[in-house]
Amino acid sequence: MDQGALTTDADGRLPRILVVDDSRMVRASIVKHIRGRFEAREEPDGEAAWEALLVDPAIEIVLTDIGMPRLDGYGLLERLRASKLPRVRDLPVVIISGDEDESARARALALGANGFVTKGTGGVELLATLMSLLRLSKAQGELERSRAALERHSPIDPESGLATEAYLEHHGAQAVVEARRRQADIGAMVIGIDQFDELSARYGVQVVQLILRKLGKLVSGRIRAEDTLSQHGQACFALLSPGIDRVSTCAFALRLREGVEKLVMAYRDERIRVTLSIGVASAVADGRDAIGALLALAQERADQARAAGGNRVVAEGGVVDPAAI
Repeated sequence: MDQGALTTDADGRLPRILVVDDSRMVRASIVKHIRGRFEAREEPDGEAAWEALLVDPAIEIVLTDIGMPRLDGYGLLERLRASKLPRVRDLPVVIISGDEDESARARALALGANGFVTKGTGGVELLATLMSLLRLSKAQGELERSRAALERHSPIDPESGLATEAYLEHHGAQAVVEARRRQADIGAMVIGIDQFDELSARYGVQVVQLILRKLGKLVSGRIRAEDTLSQHGQACFALLSPGIDRVSTCAFALRLREGVEKLVMAYRDERIRVTLSIGVASAVADGRDAIGALLALAQERADQARAAGGNRVVAEGGVVDPAAI
């Protein structure tokens, strides 16, 4: 199979590449090299490129310089990897490197760059790099779609190792029926990581995902077999505890908050500390036994805890005082 056949979509369109460089000559040279294999969209700086990415879903790969006005390549890469849009967050990014030192390349890699090409690189090498990344991106996309299909039919999220949100809701609905029958309570918690955006910007999305997995394992090791823990959105976990009342749920939340506050994680030469904002809801105390309503209330209180400065637990009476539990 020839390379040209690999670069067209099913409808015959060429894959679109976003070329970002403040030099018109550099952009023109790149476009010349990739003509016939890629459809190029050009932008002169990171800010313009970011705006293009938000409105143009056809972009499949980004080729960007580092030193640019308004928003440089590092800033663009950080925004990409921190985006809540999967189509933007997962795009392959190739850095156009000039005379930057190894520390600059290391920084770009830590932020999630997928590869480098040197300014003045010949067309053959440039195309080989771009097409290799495009193939890999398409394969990963197919894998992700397969994983999502599997997840819809599995109680366990293969990436986090925790229950899927669909299973959490299903299991929660069963717990509600059982709680009504036994006149028992259900405790719910939403556990949010404070300063998530700042952590992502400083260490990169990959490092933050490792932190999330570590916290997920830590919480999993402290709960009962009948409890259900799921990742809840990008920076939170949701926990349902059948048969547990408000006081016990708050006590557990306080112990968890304190334990994580003391936790130190190492990354390269840095020591990373995180804190939690936890919202607590109780079916009995709050008069809500629908799982969706219970989790929404816990989420609202986790948001209140974060808005109050983070590193605290909020229940129906406000911030929970450890001395009162």
